[in-house]
Amino acid sequence: MHAEPSSSARTATGLLAYLLVGLSFGIVLVKSEAASWYRIQEMFRFESFHMFGLIGSAVLTGLVTTAMLRRSGVKSRDGQTIRVTDKEKGWRRYVFGGLTFGVGWGLAGVCPGPIFTLLGAGVWPMLVVLLFALLGTWAYGALQTRLPH
Repeated sequence: MHAEPSSSARTATGLLAYLLVGLSFGIVLVKSEAASWYRIQEMFRFESFHMFGLIGSAVLTGLVTTAMLRRSGVKSRDGQTIRVTDKEKGWRRYVFGGLTFGVGWGLAGVCPGPIFTLLGAGVWPMLVVLLFALLGTWAYGALQTRLPH
């Protein structure tokens, strides 16, 4: 007979898996130079294809994995079927959200993903970026009911 692992053991292995995936993702961001301020500036100035290629491959990967998740009926660790819900109709939330994201990215020179990667690499000024990213997230939560969705 096979005994089911305890809830705390499942939580610990789940956290370990997230930690390993996060560390791997951080290494990929650093090695691919996706966390490089200079590479990001090259992209915004249309001086290099490097970041456009990285972003394009990430979009393609997302499209393929989303399609696979929708078709496969794969289950989560809790045994629930993973469902990918459709996006809401309308354009305002996506335009304003994209503009807000893009302005923050342009001002900080980094999108939210590499903030922790750069902190892990010892780029301590990213603490300021993290603080304002958290402040912006809090502000959105506080103002969400009054914003056009």
